[in-house]
Amino acid sequence: MPPAHTGAPLVTGASTPSFPQPEPHSPGRPGYRRMSLALFAAGLAVFALLYSTQALLPAVSAGFGVTAGQASWTVSAATGALALAVLPLSALSERFGRTRMMTCSMVVAVGIGLLVPFAPSLEWLVALRAVQGAAIAGVPASAMAYLAEEVRPKALVGAIGLFVAGNSIGGMSGRIVTGWAAQLWGWRGGLLAVGVMALVCAAAFLALLPRARFFRPASLEPRAVGRTVAGHLRDPLLLRLYGIGALFMTVFGAVYTVIGYRLAAAPFSLGQGVVGSVFLVYLVGTVSSAAAGKLVARAGRRGALYLAVTTTALGLLLSLGNSLGLILPGLVLITAGFFAGHAVASAAVSRTAKTGRAQASALYQSAYYLGSSAGGTLGALAYHASGWAATVGIALLAVLGVVSITLYGSHAARAERRRLLAPGGPAAAAR
Repeated sequence: MPPAHTGAPLVTGASTPSFPQPEPHSPGRPGYRRMSLALFAAGLAVFALLYSTQALLPAVSAGFGVTAGQASWTVSAATGALALAVLPLSALSERFGRTRMMTCSMVVAVGIGLLVPFAPSLEWLVALRAVQGAAIAGVPASAMAYLAEEVRPKALVGAIGLFVAGNSIGGMSGRIVTGWAAQLWGWRGGLLAVGVMALVCAAAFLALLPRARFFRPASLEPRAVGRTVAGHLRDPLLLRLYGIGALFMTVFGAVYTVIGYRLAAAPFSLGQGVVGSVFLVYLVGTVSSAAAGKLVARAGRRGALYLAVTTTALGLLLSLGNSLGLILPGLVLITAGFFAGHAVASAAVSRTAKTGRAQASALYQSAYYLGSSAGGTLGALAYHASGWAATVGIALLAVLGVVSITLYGSHAARAERRRLLAPGGPAAAAR
């Protein structure tokens, strides 16, 4: 639309002034820094809330007189509800906007986080955590789609890596805060402390996030959404990426749901605060996820995934040792491998989907958090039945699944290149 006439005389033949078109955010620009800080704060808040009970599971078990498997539902209910809610909420974000969806999700999740400490029974705690997980669901898929629309393509892996880094610090700080606060004021005090921390982060997110400049509303017509989702589920590469995300998170969910029980029991008998401090190893995940872009540039996507699964498997084997000198380095390797693999896979989803990016990211998040719920529940049941070695066995099976999917992807890519270059193939015909 031409600019409104201001009363100045028009010059015949002069070109019509045009407004400069906005450019996508890129590293080094103020908008990119504000966006990165805002989404870092969002990731910190929601992932501190999402896993707030994980470091407290032994205390929750003691407080309600329940088993490890029963207490693990305070984590699995939240991640499972997130997995189920992320797709419909991503569809709403296509119609009403990424920033509006993230804002509403943050407000509801933080509000419930301030109510969770007052749950009168395990059933109430699990129910509140499920609602909280569903509320949190609006953040991850909307954030990925927001970044895919607002950031230069070459900077996308790095930008998503920074968001994932916020996730890792959120998961770490939430567990540490709850652990030490619980040691002072009980597990309810720990949950209240992390709720207040999330409230501060949510305020920073609302103050910093730049408005979306490239979002275009899409139809909410169910058939259109269904066609988009069906198209993603027919894409072989996206299906492989969803499987990789689910299996990586199965490993992570199993290990970190159970590790508190192992370290609180003999021969370690660590206190609640010290157990929570073990999650400082998440800082390794912050570094590995932020470096995922450079890793892909050097080794390629599949090469980066092979390195991630190898690192994770080595960590799992080390954790079988009966000394902290082996367990802690094992956790470091598991965390580094997991976050690198997650950052690579989630960025590949955003780049692969050319349309319906929110739905593509939502399907990844659904698979990812279903993997978390499965890993947490199966890992706890395995530990209750046969100890830590059984939990590691579950995790190693998931690692083997990631390797199998990645090998199949490599084989499929080579077969496709041969087809294109074969005599009479599309590439040969174009020469």
